[in-house]
Amino acid sequence: MRLSTIALLAALPTATLANGDESGEHVYREVCAVCHGTKFDKAPQLGDRKAWAPLIDEGQHVLTAHAWVGVRNMPPRGGKADLSLEAFSRAVAYMARQAGGKWRDPDGRMLAKIRAEEMKRLEEMKKGE
Repeated sequence: MRLSTIALLAALPTATLANGDESGEHVYREVCAVCHGTKFDKAPQLGDRKAWAPLIDEGQHVLTAHAWVGVRNMPPRGGKADLSLEAFSRAVAYMARQAGGKWRDPDGRMLAKIRAEEMKRLEEMKKGE
């Protein structure tokens, strides 16, 4: 992780989503907008259809799982260690919808697919070390 990423993550709000509002939009604003709303380090920006199109094409469970464990310069869980997979997944779905994706907030079945892809991705990462 680059030093600028670490510095940016240190600026993230430290309070948890205390009021229980973990809608995709809320999580985006509290966690994801730091990078996905500021043109930080090539992060695809909210609503940028061109940047999000290839990511949306990966599929909801694949993109979400890869982002969850960390991908490219994005830290795991968007840098918020206490964020739940469900809340994180709603934020990813929210961002995809803003870029034209037809993703829904994850249900139990989708969360299971994300978890399965997460395990697969972690194994791939382990082999690549």
